[in-house]
Amino acid sequence: MEIIENKQINEKVYIETLENGMKILVVPKKNTEKKYIIWGTKFGSIDNHFIEPKTGKEIKVPDGVAHYLEHKMFEQENGVDSLYKLMSLGLDANAYTTNDHTAYLFGGTSNFYEGLDELMDYVQHPYFTDENVEKERGIIGQEIGRYDDEPAWKLYVNMMDCLYKNNPIKIDIAGTVESISHITKETLYDCYNTFYHPSNMIMCISGNFEPEKIVQEVKKRLLPKEKMDKIKRIYPEYENKINKKYKEQKMDVNIPIFIVGFRDILKDESCVKKQIAIEIILNSLIGKSSKLYQKLYNEGTIMSPLDFDYEFSDEYSHVLISGQSDEPKKVYENILNAIKNEELELEDFERSKKALYGEYVSEYNDVENIGRLFLQDAIRGINSLEYIESFNKIDINYVQNIKNNLFKEDMSALSVIKK
Repeated sequence: MEIIENKQINEKVYIETLENGMKILVVPKKNTEKKYIIWGTKFGSIDNHFIEPKTGKEIKVPDGVAHYLEHKMFEQENGVDSLYKLMSLGLDANAYTTNDHTAYLFGGTSNFYEGLDELMDYVQHPYFTDENVEKERGIIGQEIGRYDDEPAWKLYVNMMDCLYKNNPIKIDIAGTVESISHITKETLYDCYNTFYHPSNMIMCISGNFEPEKIVQEVKKRLLPKEKMDKIKRIYPEYENKINKKYKEQKMDVNIPIFIVGFRDILKDESCVKKQIAIEIILNSLIGKSSKLYQKLYNEGTIMSPLDFDYEFSDEYSHVLISGQSDEPKKVYENILNAIKNEELELEDFERSKKALYGEYVSEYNDVENIGRLFLQDAIRGINSLEYIESFNKIDINYVQNIKNNLFKEDMSALSVIKK
């Protein structure tokens, strides 16, 4: 068992890689009663074209299949819904699908091992029939309709359309009513047998555990499978320019909402260091204490601080800045001007770096945050403790270089939802 320790924050992660290729990460937290487990597979909405490892067969599946499969995993042959079974044990259980992974999880203070039995049973025993797949179509269709009516979601989808032309990040995670109409039980079994193999899965457990003992408990419940060859995923050719500069849509909002997006094509940079640098840049130049925010707020152009996000994987990478304003184009122009022309002051850099470090450290105080954080990072090949270690390697010159090379006007776009 590999042990990675960060003495700055006194945290350890224990990593066990099983013979079948599955990784188990255990982050012990002694002073808590709550236990949390999250089991993820590297299968998200962008994985719709792949080579099946055992047969070499090329498979193209309808958009939304990863999300559809997540919905169907809880239904068991004996008629039991495993989500309700976990909740009846007093556990807070859920599942979700993202662009690059799907995860099943629960947390609680009691009945952990009964919950572990149920989790590892339903995730390893899918039950798909023509009837239950058809029944789910209407349910997911309604969910798609609700998202289509959600301004914040449409704002994000429209931004992805601006930043990318052919990249599968543009695919709605749930698909469309048309695309899910082509999903069959055979489609689900093809995807399950490919992507739900242990070698493509990662489990993260946090709480008051002895790492060796909890790993043994997992191994007792894991069905024997030989290690599988790496899945070959087929993606469109990498794009090095954006698709369009502007997109707007009218929906039922009181104040227009917007996203300013920047495509990131700095493929050789460490994503961990880059994420920290991006947050320092945005907090310093357009954050709540910045000159730009005070100017726009005093003018009444914006009424609340802007939100920042950096999303990345091997296939996509972008920075998003979102907020509300009656003049989103003016905000966009001011953001471009601030990033282009304002120098990062050493005092602002040090203050932002220190505040950000505190936010990162606080993430390790809660077992649920730990579980999600370590899983999401592990899916992308990152050990979450790298973030804390990277703070010592970041100076103002590195941050200035990221500012000058990532935030380019010709790689930026604006998405707006108007009244």
